[in-house]
Amino acid sequence: MNIEDFDFNLPEELIAQTPLKDRTASRLLVLSRQTNEMEHQHFSDIKRYLKKGDCLVLNDTRVLPARLYGIKADTGAKIEVLLLHQEEQDTWEVLTKPAKKVKVGTELLFGDGKLKAICIGFKEHGGRILEFSYEGIFYEVLDELGEMPLPPYIKEQLPEKERYQTVFAKEEGSAAAPTAGLHFTNQLLEEIKNLGITISFITLHVGLGTFRPVSVDNVDDHQMHSEFYHMTQETAETLNKVKNNGGRIISVGTTSTRTLETIARDNEGEFVESTGWTDIFIYPPYQFKAIDGLITNFHLPKSTLIMLVSALVDRDTILKAYNEAVKEKYRFFSFGDAMLIL
Repeated sequence: MNIEDFDFNLPEELIAQTPLKDRTASRLLVLSRQTNEMEHQHFSDIKRYLKKGDCLVLNDTRVLPARLYGIKADTGAKIEVLLLHQEEQDTWEVLTKPAKKVKVGTELLFGDGKLKAICIGFKEHGGRILEFSYEGIFYEVLDELGEMPLPPYIKEQLPEKERYQTVFAKEEGSAAAPTAGLHFTNQLLEEIKNLGITISFITLHVGLGTFRPVSVDNVDDHQMHSEFYHMTQETAETLNKVKNNGGRIISVGTTSTRTLETIARDNEGEFVESTGWTDIFIYPPYQFKAIDGLITNFHLPKSTLIMLVSALVDRDTILKAYNEAVKEKYRFFSFGDAMLIL
């Protein structure tokens, strides 16, 4: 398939720049996989489409305030650092800007020296390895000095860091939020549980590769970035029980989907306690092994994410739904509206 097969026209004004005050006030486009019919609802209406015995699977990753602004210790030159992932205790793979000013041995200072780093190596694609030094707990220092690494299409400042976290965010390590989960409140989750619907959690730490455009014309040639995932034994047992009892597994977000499909693919359709790295690439005509439904936001044209939802329904129907969303002025991307595919 060609990358152009997943293109659509999106007016720039439909790219949501700020989150809604009420998480559940987003709009919800409901798409039936059986009939291809669409309904326009609000996210708080999602309870109407869930059944007793179903299971919602959410990604409990927590976004690191991973963007740091500092200076070179020797010259005072300004340097921007973006944490990618932890290599060892105080050693991180990062991106630096401007990269050419950070060589092996370069010392960087952040927050008047409250956090220090020295470059100890290089990575592919221009990355650096920094070793940090500080007093206290690293994540507390990072929370004080760091900024949220918002996607490049968001130009507005985020006044509250927690608004780019899900209410159930727990496991530190993500470079981006699992944005489908941003629509839930604790109250809504309680109401869903009271309907006899199970809530389960997996972890997938979203990498920055999720924002990188597909750079090949032929979709088959694209190589996905790897992301760390974990599923507990408790979640695995719950999901197997739901499947065996005829319930539906409804994934919240493409990150949860990629985790579930990776584990089911590697274990003949079963769920098992599992930890590892996945670079699964889901695009038509992929046959899903784990999920029965998906809650997701609206994605970028020609992205791997729109390819994933196209595999769950079909490309023509998804593009028709996206064009309908554009016509109805839905809000797109991370802080935008949602879609339920059942």
